[in-house]
Amino acid sequence: MSFLSKLLGTQKDPRDVVRPLWHKVVELTRDPSWYADCKVADTVAGRFDMITAVLSVVVVRMEAADSHQQSALLCELFVEDMDGQLREFGINDVVVGKHVGKLMSSLGGRLGAYRPALTEGDAARLEAAITRNVTFTEDGSPACVAGKLQNLHDHLARMDADALIVADFGLGESA
Repeated sequence: MSFLSKLLGTQKDPRDVVRPLWHKVVELTRDPSWYADCKVADTVAGRFDMITAVLSVVVVRMEAADSHQQSALLCELFVEDMDGQLREFGINDVVVGKHVGKLMSSLGGRLGAYRPALTEGDAARLEAAITRNVTFTEDGSPACVAGKLQNLHDHLARMDADALIVADFGLGESA
């Protein structure tokens, strides 16, 4: 999409097709049970960790459905959102790109760590990856997060790919 087309509103944003899915990812990461039951730290770092974890589960499902283009668009929405968040935190224009690059690298690393554990149903491997990649309170439970992520993965695996894209998860408010 060209800058002029975007500015004048003459061309539809291709990311609009996956925007409901991005909103669903964010909604799922706001589920209080991550923070109350699993004891993920209710901090900027802990919330970012949960966004990347839930987004990773969704991307793994999209890969299984061969929805690579939509997956890329979903990741673009992640970048757009993180860019906006950084700017709200007062990060200036000069270094926003560098920070976004680090956040994308984090997402890629976590996706690489979670993908094999989720697809193989390897609870120990998933729990180990979560232990390395999620910020917990002192009494946090990587096993709790691993169980919830695996349940989400299994639920999404049973879904039709089209229902996934329009974020019709049938989960209500929590995973």
